[in-house]
Amino acid sequence: MTAGRTQIVISHVGHEFRAAGRHVLALQDINLEIAEGEFLCLLGPSGCGKSTLLNAVAGFVKPTSGSVSVAGVAVSAPGPDRGMVFQEYALFPWMTVTDNIGFGLRVQRKARAEIERRVGELLMMLGLADFADRFPKDLSGGMRQRVAIARVLAIDSPILLMDEPFGALDALTRRSLQDQLLEIWAKLGKTVVFVTHNIEESIYLADRVVVLTYRPGTIKRELRVTLPRPRDPSDAAFNALERELTAIVTAEQQRREAAERAPPSA
Repeated sequence: MTAGRTQIVISHVGHEFRAAGRHVLALQDINLEIAEGEFLCLLGPSGCGKSTLLNAVAGFVKPTSGSVSVAGVAVSAPGPDRGMVFQEYALFPWMTVTDNIGFGLRVQRKARAEIERRVGELLMMLGLADFADRFPKDLSGGMRQRVAIARVLAIDSPILLMDEPFGALDALTRRSLQDQLLEIWAKLGKTVVFVTHNIEESIYLADRVVVLTYRPGTIKRELRVTLPRPRDPSDAAFNALERELTAIVTAEQQRREAAERAPPSA
């Protein structure tokens, strides 16, 4: 898929907060442009600000400095142009699969026929048709995440924001969902911003991988992945990229571990 014009602009974004009585600088001077239809992965160790940056794009976090804009409009709150998928699935346990997927459409007061059509399409697209009347407690982790993705796709946001959505899944289920996500992305033309700490996953999925440093999070490296899809993790070129990114991320992980061992400053 070919990326289009610039859709998301992150300009000089910084973010500070207090935790356990201490001042924390989570992000510092992040500058990033993301094109329409691009699949971008934010990669780095825990604590580097990946999720904070994603939440700033989503409108859940207001940066303490800088700005985020989408299609030329400043982000000040969540909006229907940005759909969010969390690691924790975030499904309503009292609703069936069908009702969970259609929830956003009902909030938007769409016509019943349109809701039924759209939900039916997504049930088929994500292999959920046989589970339409099940409740989340009756589903596997992979199935729950499929429902969560379908619920976001239902409202047809042009931007899909994903915060380690496959992090809690076993390796086989994760690969299956990665492939399904790539099929959806290629078919629907969404812009995807995907947070992960899994290096192989970032190479397998992304057009571009952006590596953040450990706190404060800054951009350490941007890597365009030009390998043809479908990508083979056993391929020599794939392994070369994985070794390159592993060295970068490992250095930041070591910084994190050293910071955690250091005594707190006065």
